[in-house]
Amino acid sequence: MNNFLITLSIFLVTILTTSAQENDSIPQATDSLALDLKEKGIMVQEVVKEKPINPLAPSKAAFYSAVLPGLGQVYNKRYWKVPIVYAVLGLGVYSYNYNDDYYDRFRTAFKSRQAGFTNDEFYDINGDNAEGADPDLDIDDLERQQENFQRDRDLALVITIAMYALNIIDANVDAHLKQFNINEDLSFDVRPYLDQNAVTNNPNYGVAFTIKF
Repeated sequence: MNNFLITLSIFLVTILTTSAQENDSIPQATDSLALDLKEKGIMVQEVVKEKPINPLAPSKAAFYSAVLPGLGQVYNKRYWKVPIVYAVLGLGVYSYNYNDDYYDRFRTAFKSRQAGFTNDEFYDINGDNAEGADPDLDIDDLERQQENFQRDRDLALVITIAMYALNIIDANVDAHLKQFNINEDLSFDVRPYLDQNAVTNNPNYGVAFTIKF
């Protein structure tokens, strides 16, 4: 259970880190295309639509995710991240409760066995032991199982808290990166142009590319 939780947590970190890197790739490709067109003698007119910057957006996104995990991702319009956040946190809570339940059961049986009782649930698990037979789990087994489930419970708690913190950090960082996102309206406009040569007075014909981003 805990191994699967750790694997899923690592997967979540990888997904969130990869999505954060996506914001840097598109502007570089656009600048490279514009430079290539200019080197070929084609006039390029760049039209940039500036987006308003909200300096409080990262703080709001982090606050929303702190109050309700996934809400900051909704605020950033990263809706696809919400199921991942809840899958990891939900599995962490389930793993904690599962291990805590067995820890309590083994601890109760261990205390009962120490007091000299033989009526705990692990003394005769299937109810088919002969009278006077050895218990299915002796007191050392009960102590060992108690320690194992306690360790797994604590590990699940640490991972769940870490994923909760990552959910807040992701919302904050994503909101920061959105300030640098280009507009989704990325398009080309091709138009012919005519330029009069000032020296020879001869017309120059060409094609103008308008890049909107």
